[in-house]
Amino acid sequence: MTEWKYLKYPYLTEKSVTLVEQANTIVFIVDLKADKNQIREEFEKVFEVKVEKLNTEITADGKKKAFIKLKPEFNAGDVAVKLGLV
Repeated sequence: MTEWKYLKYPYLTEKSVTLVEQANTIVFIVDLKADKNQIREEFEKVFEVKVEKLNTEITADGKKKAFIKLKPEFNAGDVAVKLGLV
């Protein structure tokens, strides 16, 4: 796997797997200092998809979580399979 600058690792919980299946969304833990444009550009380049919407939140333990919704013509399940999540 290549070295990512802003993406750290996929966030794998029961809720995040449900988001992949129902909302076409992948959840990643990202660099705390990364902004939405940097996250979007890196994700699109690495996984060769287009991002429709990107939301971030800082968790209680100080990590930054990105909810990355893909455009309808792309399938989050395919990205999850590439990452070995499903």
